[in-house]
Amino acid sequence: MLSSCTNHLNEKVRQMLFMHQASFNLVSGVVILHDIRDWSIVFMSERGLNELKITAEELYLMTNEEYHARFFNADDAADYVPKIAALMQNNNDQASVSFYQQLKFPDSPHWRWHLSSIRIFMRDDDGNPLLTVTTSIPVDAMHHMAAKADRLLEENNFLRNNYANFSKLSKREQTILREIALGKSSIEIADKLFISPTTVDTHRRNIREKLNTKSSFEISKYARAFDLI
Repeated sequence: MLSSCTNHLNEKVRQMLFMHQASFNLVSGVVILHDIRDWSIVFMSERGLNELKITAEELYLMTNEEYHARFFNADDAADYVPKIAALMQNNNDQASVSFYQQLKFPDSPHWRWHLSSIRIFMRDDDGNPLLTVTTSIPVDAMHHMAAKADRLLEENNFLRNNYANFSKLSKREQTILREIALGKSSIEIADKLFISPTTVDTHRRNIREKLNTKSSFEISKYARAFDLI
């Protein structure tokens, strides 16, 4: 269904929406069009309305903040919002951004992973982005994909929360952190880097102090999150 709020859009936009409506409703996933001036929804395919158990009229009257607070996991936004902002800034017809996000439907207390892809759909008379089109498909039916998405989100959150600590490490300490995470002993690291085992032990202590880590597991989390292994 088309938004009743499109009266603020020009006739060209309304014609474009009507022209594509039938095709959007045939897509196996959910199709959403956003007006990027306030990121309000101007169209959602019938599949999406049915899954959210919401009428088009109710949805199109919601602000972007209300929409995301009601259906989406806010933790995911830190990953994809900057990517979408860069997409709008680049203003490229061929560019798109894909990302994972979690939705909670009214009939379930559980989050469900979706893979979404967004691109510019229409521009204003000055050539600036006006509408975006997003397609979204569930991935929780593929359990291995959902598990990978969970791990990806966890690592991204860990990276953001611990970047300040990691930035304290020197290049040499980052190298040794990688070797520690790979299970190398001080002697093995010393032989590889042509330094003494005592120097390696000193680096180990400094690394643990700077990162405030107490276990090999925590060391490994840093190495994975910051792409050292």
